[in-house]
Amino acid sequence: MDPQFRSRYRKYGEEQRYIPLAGFKLRLPFIHYRFELPEFAQGFILLAVALSATAPIMEGLHLDSLLGGNAMLAFQVAVVVVMINAFGTLLHPSLGDPVIPGWITPAIPLTLAYLAQYGDDPIARLHALRALQYTICVVFIVLGITGWAKKIIAWVPLSIRAGVLLGAAIVAVQGTIMPGGRMTGNEISTIVGMVITFLVLYSIHYRNAANKSVLLKKIGTYGLLPGMVIAMIVGTLIGELPVPSIEWGLTPLPFGQAFRALSVFTNGFPPPMYFVNAIPLVIVAYVIAFGDIVTAEAIVKEADNMRPDEKIVMNPNKSHIILGIRNFAQATVAPFVPLSGPIWTGGMIATSERYKTGHKQMDSIYGGVFWYPFAKIVAICFAFFVTGLGPVLPVAMSITMIVTGWAAGYIAMQMAKTREQQGIALLTGCAIAFQGAAIGLAVGLACHIIIGVVKKKSEPPADFDN
Repeated sequence: MDPQFRSRYRKYGEEQRYIPLAGFKLRLPFIHYRFELPEFAQGFILLAVALSATAPIMEGLHLDSLLGGNAMLAFQVAVVVVMINAFGTLLHPSLGDPVIPGWITPAIPLTLAYLAQYGDDPIARLHALRALQYTICVVFIVLGITGWAKKIIAWVPLSIRAGVLLGAAIVAVQGTIMPGGRMTGNEISTIVGMVITFLVLYSIHYRNAANKSVLLKKIGTYGLLPGMVIAMIVGTLIGELPVPSIEWGLTPLPFGQAFRALSVFTNGFPPPMYFVNAIPLVIVAYVIAFGDIVTAEAIVKEADNMRPDEKIVMNPNKSHIILGIRNFAQATVAPFVPLSGPIWTGGMIATSERYKTGHKQMDSIYGGVFWYPFAKIVAICFAFFVTGLGPVLPVAMSITMIVTGWAAGYIAMQMAKTREQQGIALLTGCAIAFQGAAIGLAVGLACHIIIGVVKKKSEPPADFDN
């Protein structure tokens, strides 16, 4: 036991104190954990990442048309939707899930493609997205209550799981770099931002330099932010991005108009066919989300092993139920195109790395994972931050999609070990990307049945250089 350990929130080696609440563990700020300034500051700065969701929200729901062609009001309503989602993320640390939750990010391009099937009718798109979120909410809650999550996902062949991720990667990259894609008009600033982002996140050269420089190591903890800041500066200097029109005071947040435009109480419950059409994408999104839950477990377990002073308990079944609650609430009030997911990997890794440095740096994991997302809610309230970041949001979304495609792609390739799995993953991914989730899953299943399960070690893929 560390003789320097002092905490009013727990005894050494025990769980952080909590209030039992219907099977959950309720923890409240200042009562059950202290304020953590570094996480709060990072959450404030990384508001740009959260606000980048306004682009797919406006695109997916055709908010301009839904709100009578008022582009400014459409953006303000999209910001309200982001804020509602941010409030939902607080449920996880508050109810005992020690993570910083986020979106089902790789599913964003697939969701946009799914909504595009409904043409330019904003009400049809709204019904489609609401049905999607309600259906995935049922999946999360049923699997969480029954504890069947791991059993269900084990039934999905590894090759098809890899194909789902590969399909998401293809759509994410294609929708950004193709002519007329997301980066059109912001090509230079987006490319500069992506170069900086990949340098900070993935470059071995940067990692080696960061081991010798405190400044570079600190910059590396901010994940996507350095690339976005540099992209905004470059884009403004060369005229690709407008100079921010800074406003002061509080951000206009038209909750009433957002509720009237988007809630189920105004637009009604989706007809049954929308739920049937959503099933293939629900399966795809759940496979991605389950992978994120596994990632969250791994990050939390590693942090728990490094800190014997606090026992961290993560229950994936409870995580599922909280995800179901979030998606149900969001679907009812204001459907969310990125969907409510289990982890924001970048923020969670940054928080866990500081947590692992010791009790004096961060008393409890719950402090870090609460104050990080809470800061975004505070930042949204101030017009200075929202208007100042406005011009860079299209670039932020492009960078987010490229990074998502990169991550989903390399994970898919790591998952597929044999040449049979690799081939099935390729065909499944391409079918999902170009023909939709339903046909993609059918192609993957057919390939799996025809080719069969490889019982022995397969020969390596062909070497095309010989």
